[in-house]
Amino acid sequence: MALPGMLVARSSGAAPLALETATIADLQAAMTQGTLTAERLVQLYLARIEAYDKKGPALNTVITLNAKALETARALDQERKEKGPRSVLHGIPVMAKDVFDTSDMPTTGGFKPMATSQPLKDSFVIDRLRKAGAIILAKLNQSDWYGTAPTGGSTLGGQVLSPYNAKKFPGGSSSGTGAAMAAWLGTVGLGSDTGGSIVIPSTLNNIVGISASHGLVSRSGMMWSSPFQENGGPMGRSVYDCAAVLDVIAGFDAADLVTLEGLGKMPDHPYTSFVSTNGLSGARLGVLREMFRKGPKHEQGLALMEQAMKDMKAAGAILVDPVLTGLNLIEAQADAGSATYERAFAINHYLAGLGPNAPIRTVEEMIAKARDIVKPTIIEAAKIESLDHHKPLFAAIRQKQVLVAALVGLMDKYQLDGIILPFRTFLTEDIPVGADRPPDIRNNLSSYTGLPTIIVPGGFFAADGMPFAVQFLGRPFSEPTLIKVASGFEAKTGHRKSPKSTPALAGEALGM
Repeated sequence: MALPGMLVARSSGAAPLALETATIADLQAAMTQGTLTAERLVQLYLARIEAYDKKGPALNTVITLNAKALETARALDQERKEKGPRSVLHGIPVMAKDVFDTSDMPTTGGFKPMATSQPLKDSFVIDRLRKAGAIILAKLNQSDWYGTAPTGGSTLGGQVLSPYNAKKFPGGSSSGTGAAMAAWLGTVGLGSDTGGSIVIPSTLNNIVGISASHGLVSRSGMMWSSPFQENGGPMGRSVYDCAAVLDVIAGFDAADLVTLEGLGKMPDHPYTSFVSTNGLSGARLGVLREMFRKGPKHEQGLALMEQAMKDMKAAGAILVDPVLTGLNLIEAQADAGSATYERAFAINHYLAGLGPNAPIRTVEEMIAKARDIVKPTIIEAAKIESLDHHKPLFAAIRQKQVLVAALVGLMDKYQLDGIILPFRTFLTEDIPVGADRPPDIRNNLSSYTGLPTIIVPGGFFAADGMPFAVQFLGRPFSEPTLIKVASGFEAKTGHRKSPKSTPALAGEALGM
């Protein structure tokens, strides 16, 4: 059965398919042809989790495994036989950062005092995924949502490690999703982003990440810190896989009225239909040189970006270089962060929806029970009694508006399909595992403006083997265009490379 937005299926005579490179379309084709089942797919991922998550390199990405994953997979296999697949995600295992409420597993945010916090129902995003036939395989470790664990780890789950270099920073806060996707412990993942928490771990784990337009994806039933900045989004090993998830999770939710912004702005065709190997041909992309850092430690990263731009031109892209806002963007973005002021109010809103048996119901109770490990930023935010006349918040909102106007203005002025910039350009020698992320890794333009962005692998640093990435930034609700150009870059460069620490296990070649 052909599904909307699915790529052309492989022929029955094609070579065996490697689990590490298989897209959702490939897996669906194998299931249609009867050479793969959802049950077998779950078994393969469980074997990898067993081999590499707590053993081997001990990546430590999983907080909770879904005890009924195999049972669900068998039921979906039977349903496929009787009725056909529900969607392109039918029988596909999804791994979710542990901020998304799940009715059958605790949602902890990695915070030890929340270890037994069982939501009453699924979040909007999880509910959409289950209805599409996806299997929620596991809840993933992360930078602690409320606690003072080192960045990329949590008080409940411990430290997540990079599969590319266990001594280096794995990215945060969606560290578990990034590392799990890099090591292909599941097909596709969910991350969340307040200030770079999708784009940073996607970059540092050589995967694709989409932080969508603010208002395209609901946050209801999701831990958050900022109504202005919070976003949930897909993270995976290909643009196609992330687009397939976006097709399911995007849409209006009456419980999160920011999604009113997306009404009438979603494409009539699936996001996957915009994936194109020739997506760069004729694309007009502006080079945002104001986000290119300078200095000796940036030389290798800048060289990787210059090569990426040459590759774009060779693929038919038209680069407008440079495009300049006239702002000191690296410094200006810092003034647009509003989570500092919203944090306690956002946390209280989430906690209030957990029900009477929740271990913690308010920020005040959190501080009273676990002050020694609660983040100082939360303790400070709890002192703000009202936002109604809070001038620092209003200043941050105005700065967001300045940034949006400047960036969209550039795209309008030069008739651009999007803006390109490196996510980071420095060696990771200054960011050992467990250290706080340094200011130079911060690239919050998407997070603070709500503009959509896609991270695509762009190569590796020779010195430490850690990944480099290119960022594509667009106008509000321009995901179809960004998916087209990002998939074009992905197809022409092929920088996605699996980590040596988590090699394929026996039996992972899928017969087609």
